[in-house]
Amino acid sequence: MTKHVKITLSGARDIPFSALVLSQANVRRVKAGVSIDSLAADIERRGLLQSLTVRAQRDEEGQETGKFEVPAGGRRFRALQQLVKTRRMAKTEPVPCIVRDDDMVSAEEDSLAENVHREPLHPLDQFRAMQKLVERGSDIESIAATFMVTPAVVKQRLKLAGVSPKLQDIYAEDGMTLEQLIAFAVASDHARQEQVWEMLQTSNTQQPWFIRARLTEDKVRASDKRVRFVTLGAYLAAGGHVLRDLFESDDGGWLEDVALLDRLQTEKLEAEVAAVAAEGWKWVEQAVDFPYGHTYGLRPIDGEESASSEEDEARLEALREEADRLEDQWAGEEDIPDEIAARIQAIDEEIAPLVSKPLLYDPAEMAIAGAFVSIDVDGSLHIERGYVRPEDEPAGEVEETAADGEAGTGDAEQAGEGGDGDDEGAGAPADGTDEEDPDDLLRPLPDKLVTDLTAHRTLALRDAVASNPLVAFAAMLHALVLETFYTYSSSASCVGISVRSNRLIGYGSALNDCASAKAINERHEGWSARLPDTTDTVWDVLATFDADEQAALFAHCVSFGIDATWEPATQYNQGRVSTRAVAARIEHSHVLARASGLDMVAAGWTATVANYLGRVTKPQILAAVEEACGADAAGRLGGLKKPEMASAAEDLLQGKGWLAKPLRTPEPIVAADLQAANDDEAPKVGGHDLDAGGEGDEGDAIDAVAAE
Repeated sequence: MTKHVKITLSGARDIPFSALVLSQANVRRVKAGVSIDSLAADIERRGLLQSLTVRAQRDEEGQETGKFEVPAGGRRFRALQQLVKTRRMAKTEPVPCIVRDDDMVSAEEDSLAENVHREPLHPLDQFRAMQKLVERGSDIESIAATFMVTPAVVKQRLKLAGVSPKLQDIYAEDGMTLEQLIAFAVASDHARQEQVWEMLQTSNTQQPWFIRARLTEDKVRASDKRVRFVTLGAYLAAGGHVLRDLFESDDGGWLEDVALLDRLQTEKLEAEVAAVAAEGWKWVEQAVDFPYGHTYGLRPIDGEESASSEEDEARLEALREEADRLEDQWAGEEDIPDEIAARIQAIDEEIAPLVSKPLLYDPAEMAIAGAFVSIDVDGSLHIERGYVRPEDEPAGEVEETAADGEAGTGDAEQAGEGGDGDDEGAGAPADGTDEEDPDDLLRPLPDKLVTDLTAHRTLALRDAVASNPLVAFAAMLHALVLETFYTYSSSASCVGISVRSNRLIGYGSALNDCASAKAINERHEGWSARLPDTTDTVWDVLATFDADEQAALFAHCVSFGIDATWEPATQYNQGRVSTRAVAARIEHSHVLARASGLDMVAAGWTATVANYLGRVTKPQILAAVEEACGADAAGRLGGLKKPEMASAAEDLLQGKGWLAKPLRTPEPIVAADLQAANDDEAPKVGGHDLDAGGEGDEGDAIDAVAAE
């Protein structure tokens, strides 16, 4: 039986620092990443927490020299050496040391063992330790200074220490990664954190981004236009709380009290509506968003710009001169002082209200018109003033129209009494003489004669215009402008050309905020400002435009006639339009898209829960993710419920450029693709037979798009 020998520990003693030298047996040779300054500052604050390991120095004959070599603890030795050099510690200051005298173990082994056997502190212990310091009265700045980190790092550690204790225990047992724990730190509700963790156990996706998305899905982003309208400061002053992600960019965070935000937004919007109503409008409608095309069918009334005072004009001129001077002074400079940049911004903000005077409206017209008040995407108030509903139109205009119709009927009847309406024999004396009543010279010509004469003129005018393409273009542009920009103006042109416009009414408020809608509205308002208020001078104004301007205006008007929308087949069967016509219309939309270079990704469309993912089936969501991100990404979403799957897919598809099939423009079909396999095959469009089955085929191109 082997007898165990009890170990004897090396003794400890205090040795003056001047008697210590760094041993060449110290294995730490690489200095990169080794911080001496921070350790020196910590020793100065709290003293040396860990002794040095030393061995007696011997000369060539093996005799002790009276000094001691430090093979283990070289970093601590250098920190003490720095304190001595900066006169913060005396050379003779006693240093606690473990004196090794073991010939069986080398100094190199001691140095290696001290570094290899050192176990770093578990991150969770670090988080909890900092939390304890705060609980005992230490402030974040002091903790940051003590441990040589930034206050932001300390806040991150405290945030992690605030995660649910249950999840902390799981992390301590390696049940989750640090990245997952960091993701849970975005929320402060422990119950919700634990609920999301339980959900992850049955999910194929346990990525940190998915955890963040689940914890913030019932919150409102600080970048939301409602928040910008109310202002974050007002929300916080009312007692609201903002959820921040201290580890990743969060675009201002998330507002947790959605009910409070809605109340503040409603109160502020109602106050703005009251101010608009006080202007004298008959009605004022309010909403965060209005459906696209909500003003269609309403007659806009014109307002006049209010005159600027002499003081305003003088101030505007002074501001512009100052802005020009600053721009000339700092043009080409890379670094502009903050005060100069702030002044330029202040000038712009002061100029804006001086050049954007509100329009003045006739009080009589305001009494029958109204306004729409909503919130723009940047959080500013959006007011659309001066729209008259059809039922509010003055009765006099309706009666006048009716009277005109009755007068026309009377003339026709009068002409009918004279037989065919010709003046031959209509008023001739019975005796056949050619005597004329002097009063007949003042009578209008019979309607039939006028019609015949103008028919001759119409033919001649057609021939003249056909011989002059520039005039034909101007005539068509004139007709299109009247229909596009003026209400009740269809009879103001002799050219029977119109835009069969699809106003996209009732397709939801999301269309209002898209980039395409904003570009169209901005372009439309720009042209409206250049066109006259009444239709009688439109031709003269158009004649002042150069060829490029006329072409641009022509394209703008024509664009309102484009209709590439699809609707359920039940509506086609009600007589609105045949499925074959719709198929041809959509095929032609692809031609226009290719010719105009349409790019729906560049136009700003991206798949979201609201516009696509929340409105399709789970297999369609997975198909979209697989196509854009690969099968592995789609597989991780397979076990989720549809709301969670749609939200996760939205995050995955961001920036991928993926488009739903109805938004894609197919490649053009070449002639070889259209050639039938045999003479009996009918031509197809989009791979579907347009002749077989009449207009109601289930396999036509429209149903294929709908199925997607």
